This record gives sequence, C-alpha cells and structure tokens, in this order.
Amino acid sequence: MRRDAGFDGMPMQEASDEVLWNGVRDGIESDFSALFRRHNKVVYNFAFRSTASWSMAEDITQATFTGLWRRARAGSVDPLRHESAVPILISMARNEVLNATRGDQRRLRLVHKIEEQPRGDSNNVSHWLDQEAGMARVREVLNNLPENQRAVIELVAWSGLEMDECAAVLKIPVGTVKSRLSRARKKLATTEVSHLLGGDVR
Repeated sequence: MRRDAGFDGMPMQEASDEVLWNGVRDGIESDFSALFRRHNKVVYNFAFRSTASWSMAEDITQATFTGLWRRARAGSVDPLRHESAVPILISMARNEVLNATRGDQRRLRLVHKIEEQPRGDSNNVSHWLDQEAGMARVREVLNNLPENQRAVIELVAWSGLEMDECAAVLKIPVGTVKSRLSRARKKLATTEVSHLLGGDVR
C-alpha cells in the first residue's frame, strides 16, 4: 500500500523524513523518490551557491542522491540523527562540492550548457548567465572569509540549518558554530553580500 493513501482512498498524513529515511535504508525506491522530491531543491540551491554554476549544481545534486541510493543498496546508510534529512544531505552535497571539478573543465561545462540551449531561448540564456555572474560575485566576497567562517554562513544563512545541525555537519561544538557565525556576520555587514544572503547576516 502506498504511504500517501489510506484504505478508503483518502490521503494520509505525509510521511516524515525519518520514515522516508528508514525506507531508504531498507531499499524502498518509492521512499527514496519521495525524499528526493522533498529535498532536491535545497541541495541544488546549496550546490549552486557554493559553485556559482548551474551545471555543476545539477551534477552535484545528482551525485548526492545517487551516492545516497548506492549506499542504501549496500546497506551502509546510517540512521537519521535529526528530524530532518537536510543536514545529512547537505553534508553529502558539501563533500561533492569539495570534490567538484574546477578550472578549465568548469568553463567547458558552461560552454556546453550554452550550446545546448535552443536558439530562440536567448533571453533565458542571458538570465541564466546573469544569475551565475551574480553568484560568482557573491563567492568572491565570501572567499575573503576564512573557510571555517564561510562554511557556517553557507550552512546556516543559506541552507537554513539549525545551529546543532550545522555543528553535526561540520563536526564541531555548537558554541564554535555560533562564534564563527558571529565573526562572519560582522565582516559581511558592510559588504553587498549582507543583502544577497537571503537572511539577516548582521
């Protein structure tokens, strides 16, 4: 029986992340698909903000969920430690970002992506490139921060993780997360990024 329908055909309450995660651990494809539909956008957004590249974000999102399913099939997925699966998915995506191809191959991806666009879709291509250029500028500003401060900005301000969830991803105490976030916010308060992070960074 599907999780989203009762015996009388009426919709049931949406399954929690914990239920779906346990299903993934048991190799249930429908639960994996449901988890993907629920969280692929937050993983994708994190990847784009981390790379300033739509194509790399797509690859990283795919690699993150493919890696999760591969581990599930191998029986090596750990139990969920939080109510939400987002922290562990972001942690996996972050590892993919750190391993992502950079330099010339990244530029080649951009060229290939443009070449794939329909000829009559020039406005969409321009908008897409503007988005990448804007995020690249944000990355330039963030790159002036120490990596450990940049990480907490990406996880808390951008991905919406709670302090304890961020601490779990980075494997540091919650107090360290708070202090790094505070220092990062002070440094960013007078920059254009203070208005582009999508949240209060002051």
